Amino acid sequence: MSLKACKDLNLWRRTKLKNLIRLTDYHAKDIYDIFNIADEVVLENYKDILKGKSFVLFFPNSSIRTRVTFEKGIYLLGGQPILFPTETLDKKEDLKDVCGYLNNWADMVIVRHKDINIIEKMSQYLSVPIINAMTDINHPCEVLTDMYALSKIRKNFVNDKFLFCGSNGNIGLAWKEAATVMGFSLEQCCGKGYEIEGLVSHNNIYKAIIGKDIVCTDSLSAAILNDFKECVVTLDAMKKANKGAVLNPCPPFYRGEEVSADVIDSDYFVGYKFKRHLLNVQQAVMVYCLT
Repeated sequence: MSLKACKDLNLWRRTKLKNLIRLTDYHAKDIYDIFNIADEVVLENYKDILKGKSFVLFFPNSSIRTRVTFEKGIYLLGGQPILFPTETLDKKEDLKDVCGYLNNWADMVIVRHKDINIIEKMSQYLSVPIINAMTDINHPCEVLTDMYALSKIRKNFVNDKFLFCGSNGNIGLAWKEAATVMGFSLEQCCGKGYEIEGLVSHNNIYKAIIGKDIVCTDSLSAAILNDFKECVVTLDAMKKANKGAVLNPCPPFYRGEEVSADVIDSDYFVGYKFKRHLLNVQQAVMVYCLT
Protein backbone atom coordinates (compact mmCIF):
# COMPACT_ATOMS: atom_id res chain seq x y z
CA MET A 1 0.00 0.00 0.00
CA SER A 2 1.36 3.46 -0.93
CA LEU A 3 2.06 6.19 1.61
CA LYS A 4 -0.80 8.25 0.17
CA ALA A 5 -3.17 5.28 0.48
CA CYS A 6 -2.11 4.78 4.11
CA LYS A 7 -2.76 8.46 4.87
CA ASP A 8 -6.14 8.29 3.12
CA LEU A 9 -7.04 5.17 5.11
CA ASN A 10 -6.09 6.83 8.40
CA LEU A 11 -8.17 9.89 7.50
CA TRP A 12 -11.13 7.65 6.63
CA ARG A 13 -10.81 5.85 9.98
CA ARG A 14 -10.77 9.13 11.90
CA THR A 15 -13.81 10.50 10.08
CA LYS A 16 -15.71 7.26 10.68
CA LEU A 17 -14.87 7.07 14.39
CA LYS A 18 -17.67 7.57 16.87
CA ASN A 19 -16.37 9.94 19.52
CA LEU A 20 -18.25 11.71 22.31
CA ILE A 21 -16.95 15.26 22.61
CA ARG A 22 -20.09 17.40 22.43
CA LEU A 23 -23.71 16.26 22.58
CA THR A 24 -24.39 18.55 19.63
CA ASP A 25 -22.26 16.22 17.50
CA TYR A 26 -25.08 13.70 17.92
CA HIS A 27 -28.69 13.43 16.78
CA ALA A 28 -31.61 12.50 19.01
CA LYS A 29 -31.59 9.00 17.47
CA ASP A 30 -27.99 8.53 18.62
CA ILE A 31 -28.98 9.46 22.17
CA TYR A 32 -31.82 6.95 22.15
CA ASP A 33 -29.50 4.30 20.71
CA ILE A 34 -27.22 4.82 23.71
CA PHE A 35 -30.22 4.53 26.03
CA ASN A 36 -31.18 1.23 24.38
CA ILE A 37 -27.64 -0.10 24.82
CA ALA A 38 -27.75 0.95 28.49
CA ASP A 39 -30.93 -1.11 28.91
CA GLU A 40 -29.16 -4.11 27.40
CA VAL A 41 -26.11 -3.56 29.61
CA VAL A 42 -28.34 -3.71 32.68
CA LEU A 43 -29.62 -7.07 31.44
CA GLU A 44 -25.98 -8.22 31.07
CA ASN A 45 -26.40 -8.73 27.33
CA TYR A 46 -23.02 -7.11 26.68
CA LYS A 47 -21.04 -9.15 29.17
CA ASP A 48 -17.34 -9.39 28.23
CA ILE A 49 -17.84 -7.27 25.11
CA LEU A 50 -14.73 -5.30 26.08
CA LYS A 51 -12.62 -8.38 26.77
CA GLY A 52 -9.07 -7.97 25.50
CA LYS A 53 -9.48 -4.21 24.99
CA SER A 54 -7.43 -1.53 26.77
CA PHE A 55 -8.82 1.85 27.77
CA VAL A 56 -6.46 4.73 28.51
CA LEU A 57 -7.97 7.20 30.96
CA PHE A 58 -6.72 10.67 31.88
CA PHE A 59 -8.33 11.88 35.13
CA PRO A 60 -7.41 14.32 37.91
CA ASN A 61 -7.19 12.99 41.46
CA SER A 62 -10.26 15.01 42.45
CA SER A 63 -12.63 13.05 40.19
CA ILE A 64 -14.85 10.62 42.08
CA ARG A 65 -18.14 9.65 40.40
CA THR A 66 -17.12 9.83 36.73
CA ARG A 67 -13.78 8.11 37.27
CA VAL A 68 -15.11 5.33 39.52
CA THR A 69 -17.93 4.49 37.14
CA PHE A 70 -15.71 4.50 34.05
CA GLU A 71 -13.07 2.28 35.68
CA LYS A 72 -15.64 -0.09 37.16
CA GLY A 73 -17.70 -0.10 33.99
CA ILE A 74 -14.70 -1.11 31.88
CA TYR A 75 -13.77 -3.86 34.34
CA LEU A 76 -17.31 -5.28 34.50
CA LEU A 77 -17.45 -5.57 30.69
CA GLY A 78 -14.10 -7.37 30.58
CA GLY A 79 -11.82 -4.49 29.60
CA GLN A 80 -8.62 -3.14 31.11
CA PRO A 81 -8.51 0.46 32.39
CA ILE A 82 -5.09 2.17 32.38
CA LEU A 83 -5.11 5.41 34.37
CA PHE A 84 -2.95 8.52 34.03
CA PRO A 85 -3.26 11.93 35.72
CA THR A 86 -4.68 14.66 33.49
CA GLU A 87 -1.43 16.63 33.81
CA THR A 88 0.23 14.00 31.61
CA LEU A 89 -1.38 15.74 28.62
CA ASP A 90 0.09 19.12 29.59
CA LYS A 91 3.71 18.07 29.16
CA LYS A 92 6.03 19.44 26.45
CA GLU A 93 5.50 16.42 24.16
CA ASP A 94 3.27 17.22 21.20
CA LEU A 95 -0.19 15.64 21.42
CA LYS A 96 0.26 14.34 17.88
CA ASP A 97 3.12 12.20 19.13
CA VAL A 98 1.30 11.14 22.29
CA CYS A 99 -1.61 9.93 20.17
CA GLY A 100 0.70 8.30 17.67
CA TYR A 101 2.01 6.02 20.39
CA LEU A 102 -1.40 5.44 22.01
CA ASN A 103 -2.72 4.23 18.64
CA ASN A 104 -0.41 1.23 19.03
CA TRP A 105 -1.99 -0.04 22.24
CA ALA A 106 -5.25 1.71 23.18
CA ASP A 107 -8.71 0.71 22.00
CA MET A 108 -10.27 3.88 23.42
CA VAL A 109 -9.12 7.06 25.16
CA ILE A 110 -11.19 8.79 27.87
CA VAL A 111 -10.16 12.29 28.92
CA ARG A 112 -11.18 14.68 31.67
CA HIS A 113 -9.44 18.00 31.00
CA LYS A 114 -10.51 21.59 31.51
CA ASP A 115 -9.65 22.49 27.91
CA ILE A 116 -11.92 20.91 25.29
CA ASN A 117 -9.39 21.92 22.63
CA ILE A 118 -7.06 19.24 24.02
CA ILE A 119 -9.71 16.57 23.42
CA GLU A 120 -10.57 17.90 19.98
CA LYS A 121 -6.90 18.00 18.99
CA MET A 122 -6.39 14.42 20.21
CA SER A 123 -9.38 13.29 18.15
CA GLN A 124 -7.58 14.49 15.01
CA TYR A 125 -4.64 12.17 15.64
CA LEU A 126 -6.24 9.13 17.28
CA SER A 127 -7.31 6.12 15.24
CA VAL A 128 -9.51 4.98 18.18
CA PRO A 129 -12.55 6.66 19.75
CA ILE A 130 -12.16 9.38 22.39
CA ILE A 131 -14.70 10.25 25.09
CA ASN A 132 -14.98 13.60 26.85
CA ALA A 133 -15.30 12.91 30.59
CA MET A 134 -15.71 16.65 31.40
CA THR A 135 -14.27 19.98 30.33
CA ASP A 136 -14.74 23.57 31.44
CA ILE A 137 -17.49 24.05 28.85
CA ASN A 138 -19.47 20.81 28.99
CA HIS A 139 -20.00 17.44 30.67
CA PRO A 140 -21.76 15.17 28.15
CA CYS A 141 -21.70 11.91 30.14
CA GLU A 142 -23.28 13.60 33.17
CA VAL A 143 -26.18 15.04 31.21
CA LEU A 144 -26.66 11.87 29.14
CA THR A 145 -27.07 9.98 32.40
CA ASP A 146 -29.59 12.48 33.73
CA MET A 147 -31.66 12.23 30.55
CA TYR A 148 -31.54 8.43 30.69
CA ALA A 149 -32.69 8.53 34.32
CA LEU A 150 -35.51 10.90 33.37
CA SER A 151 -36.59 8.52 30.62
CA LYS A 152 -37.18 5.91 33.32
CA ILE A 153 -39.53 8.02 35.43
CA ARG A 154 -41.22 10.39 32.95
CA LYS A 155 -43.67 9.45 30.22
CA ASN A 156 -41.77 11.55 27.68
CA PHE A 157 -39.12 13.79 29.22
CA VAL A 158 -38.58 15.84 26.06
CA ASN A 159 -42.06 17.29 26.59
CA ASP A 160 -41.13 18.47 30.09
CA LYS A 161 -40.17 22.05 30.93
CA PHE A 162 -36.60 22.28 32.25
CA LEU A 163 -35.07 24.93 34.50
CA PHE A 164 -31.34 25.19 35.06
CA CYS A 165 -30.27 27.14 38.15
CA GLY A 166 -26.64 28.19 37.98
CA SER A 167 -24.03 30.14 36.07
CA ASN A 168 -22.89 29.94 32.46
CA GLY A 169 -20.45 27.11 33.24
CA ASN A 170 -19.98 23.57 31.97
CA ILE A 171 -23.14 22.03 33.43
CA GLY A 172 -25.47 24.72 32.16
CA LEU A 173 -23.80 24.65 28.76
CA ALA A 174 -24.10 20.85 28.67
CA TRP A 175 -27.83 21.12 29.36
CA LYS A 176 -28.08 23.64 26.53
CA GLU A 177 -26.37 21.11 24.22
CA ALA A 178 -28.89 18.48 25.32
CA ALA A 179 -31.85 20.78 24.75
CA THR A 180 -30.56 21.64 21.28
CA VAL A 181 -30.29 17.97 20.31
CA MET A 182 -33.43 16.65 22.00
CA GLY A 183 -35.66 19.68 21.46
CA PHE A 184 -36.92 20.21 25.00
CA SER A 185 -37.65 23.59 26.59
CA LEU A 186 -34.85 24.91 28.82
CA GLU A 187 -34.72 28.17 30.79
CA GLN A 188 -32.20 29.50 33.30
CA CYS A 189 -32.33 31.11 36.74
CA CYS A 190 -29.17 33.04 37.53
CA GLY A 191 -27.66 36.23 38.87
CA LYS A 192 -27.35 39.10 36.43
CA GLY A 193 -24.33 38.74 34.20
CA TYR A 194 -24.27 34.92 34.26
CA GLU A 195 -26.78 34.26 31.50
CA ILE A 196 -26.24 31.49 28.97
CA GLU A 197 -26.57 32.87 25.47
CA GLY A 198 -29.72 31.72 23.74
CA LEU A 199 -31.69 30.78 26.87
CA VAL A 200 -34.57 32.64 28.48
CA SER A 201 -33.21 33.74 31.85
CA HIS A 202 -34.75 34.75 35.18
CA ASN A 203 -33.23 36.31 38.28
CA ASN A 204 -35.73 35.03 40.86
CA ILE A 205 -36.37 31.36 41.61
CA TYR A 206 -39.98 31.86 42.67
CA LYS A 207 -40.83 33.31 39.25
CA ALA A 208 -38.53 31.06 37.22
CA ILE A 209 -39.83 27.79 38.64
CA ILE A 210 -43.50 28.33 37.79
CA GLY A 211 -44.57 25.83 35.11
CA LYS A 212 -41.37 23.79 35.30
CA ASP A 213 -41.11 20.00 35.59
CA ILE A 214 -37.36 19.34 35.87
CA VAL A 215 -35.13 21.57 38.00
CA CYS A 216 -31.36 21.15 37.63
CA THR A 217 -28.63 23.00 39.50
CA ASP A 218 -24.87 23.41 39.58
CA SER A 219 -22.67 24.40 42.51
CA LEU A 220 -21.35 27.96 42.79
CA SER A 221 -17.94 29.28 43.75
CA ALA A 222 -17.69 31.36 46.92
CA ALA A 223 -16.82 34.40 44.81
CA ILE A 224 -20.20 34.50 43.06
CA LEU A 225 -22.46 32.94 45.68
CA ASN A 226 -23.95 36.26 46.76
CA ASP A 227 -24.94 37.04 43.16
CA PHE A 228 -27.26 34.01 43.23
CA LYS A 229 -29.03 34.64 46.54
CA GLU A 230 -32.37 35.03 44.73
CA CYS A 231 -31.84 31.77 42.82
CA VAL A 232 -31.48 29.26 45.67
CA VAL A 233 -33.73 26.23 45.15
CA THR A 234 -35.70 25.72 48.37
CA LEU A 235 -38.52 23.44 49.40
CA ASP A 236 -40.96 26.35 49.23
CA ALA A 237 -39.78 27.16 45.69
CA MET A 238 -40.20 23.56 44.50
CA LYS A 239 -43.81 23.65 45.68
CA LYS A 240 -44.46 26.27 42.99
CA ALA A 241 -43.25 23.97 40.19
CA ASN A 242 -45.59 21.68 38.28
CA LYS A 243 -47.09 18.68 40.04
CA GLY A 244 -44.65 15.78 39.96
CA ALA A 245 -41.63 18.04 39.45
CA VAL A 246 -38.19 16.73 40.43
CA LEU A 247 -34.95 18.32 41.61
CA ASN A 248 -31.76 17.02 40.05
CA PRO A 249 -28.69 18.89 41.37
CA CYS A 250 -25.33 18.21 39.78
CA PRO A 251 -22.90 16.81 42.35
CA PRO A 252 -21.11 17.97 44.28
CA PHE A 253 -23.94 20.14 45.59
CA TYR A 254 -23.79 22.15 48.79
CA ARG A 255 -26.69 22.37 51.22
CA GLY A 256 -27.39 25.96 52.17
CA GLU A 257 -25.77 27.36 49.02
CA GLU A 258 -27.38 26.67 45.61
CA VAL A 259 -29.92 24.32 47.26
CA SER A 260 -31.46 24.36 50.73
CA ALA A 261 -31.02 21.46 53.13
CA ASP A 262 -34.76 20.85 53.40
CA VAL A 263 -35.25 20.42 49.65
CA ILE A 264 -32.43 17.86 49.47
CA ASP A 265 -34.13 15.89 52.21
CA SER A 266 -37.50 16.07 50.44
CA ASP A 267 -39.18 13.77 47.93
CA TYR A 268 -38.37 16.23 45.14
CA PHE A 269 -34.70 15.24 45.27
CA VAL A 270 -33.70 12.48 42.83
CA GLY A 271 -29.94 12.97 42.78
CA TYR A 272 -28.71 9.72 44.35
CA LYS A 273 -31.14 7.62 42.31
CA PHE A 274 -30.21 9.35 39.05
CA LYS A 275 -26.47 8.97 39.48
CA ARG A 276 -26.87 5.23 40.01
CA HIS A 277 -27.33 5.08 36.22
CA LEU A 278 -23.94 6.72 35.55
CA LEU A 279 -22.23 3.32 35.48
CA ASN A 280 -24.48 1.76 32.85
CA VAL A 281 -24.79 4.87 30.68
CA GLN A 282 -21.02 5.28 30.47
CA GLN A 283 -20.73 1.60 29.65
CA ALA A 284 -23.30 2.17 26.91
CA VAL A 285 -21.35 5.15 25.55
CA MET A 286 -18.20 3.01 25.30
CA VAL A 287 -20.05 0.19 23.55
CA TYR A 288 -21.75 2.66 21.18
CA CYS A 289 -18.46 4.30 20.21
CA LEU A 290 -16.74 0.95 19.61
CA THR A 291 -19.48 -0.68 17.54
